[in-house]
Amino acid sequence: MEWFAEYGLFLAKGLTGVILLALLLRLISLSRRDGEGLQAGYLDVEALNDRYQAEADGLRTLVWDAAAWKAERKQRKAIAKTEKSAAKAALKAAKSGSVESDSTALRARVYVLQFSGDMAASAVSHLRQEISALLAVADAGRDEVVLLLESPGGVVHGYGLAASQLARIREAGLSLTICVDKVAASGGYMMACLANRLLAAPFAIIGSIGVVAQIPNFHRLLKKNDIDVELMTAGQYKRTLTLLGENTEAGRQKFQQDIDDTHLLFKGFVQQWRPQVDIDVVATGEHWFASQALPLQLVDALQTSDDYLRQRAKDADLFALHWRQRKTLGQKLGLAAEESAERVLMRWWQRATQERWY
Repeated sequence: MEWFAEYGLFLAKGLTGVILLALLLRLISLSRRDGEGLQAGYLDVEALNDRYQAEADGLRTLVWDAAAWKAERKQRKAIAKTEKSAAKAALKAAKSGSVESDSTALRARVYVLQFSGDMAASAVSHLRQEISALLAVADAGRDEVVLLLESPGGVVHGYGLAASQLARIREAGLSLTICVDKVAASGGYMMACLANRLLAAPFAIIGSIGVVAQIPNFHRLLKKNDIDVELMTAGQYKRTLTLLGENTEAGRQKFQQDIDDTHLLFKGFVQQWRPQVDIDVVATGEHWFASQALPLQLVDALQTSDDYLRQRAKDADLFALHWRQRKTLGQKLGLAAEESAERVLMRWWQRATQERWY
């Protein structure tokens, strides 16, 4: 009996090892397949009208009585039936040629995009895909694009590309509404100024039409410690200010000239897309709260994005577009580890601040 027990234990260990090895090989295979078949990504589309309706219905079922809720559902069915019949009649008439097709008679569509900017404007890689997709189907005479924009600005070339993507919407003849709930400053405002209508929450930060650049210089510290740095360049202005070498007055002047030229381009861009603004007054690098920016015509109205989208949902179909990047198994595991570490640090920080202030 003892021999059978030992043999059974040996078989169990062997089977466990084989299963673990098979799982490991399967994970490696899936990871390689993900990496080889990794596409540019895919477009995730969400019908916001359905989300808003579900949120409201969830509350109605709790606070309304049964009779009122039944009457509401009955009324909705009647309205839906009427709209369906009208749409069929319009489609039939258009096919028969008895009436001319009019896109404005159809229910408008609103495509909702989101841009959360960082220093490098890295979200532009998703924004360009979303814009390319909607331009393929949107109707210039009927549809609208709403951008939920949050950005404190960043590098010129990054936000220049992001603004150029929004210009594609304007050039296609689509109406562009930009909503700012928190901040659209510097490069963020470079994007915001392209809107046909610019909405902002009262305390959103707007403006900062200016350019800033700074670089530390360790030349004197290195010289004090007898450390030489050799910098070779070809071209008079290949290097203006350096990190380790000795800066010259000519280099400083050229660097300042480059900043001034960039500022002139920035001012011209804002003036082009928002001509009602007195550019000499607002292009000082200052920022304002939206309630202060309204008299300066930096924004068109004070309104939150939530309020505007809920209003548009009454007479239009809203679709939120999100470009999703497919991730390999390694990326997914790394992201999970990063999120876990972030949660631990945030929990520690919250406990530390609570002990400090309470």
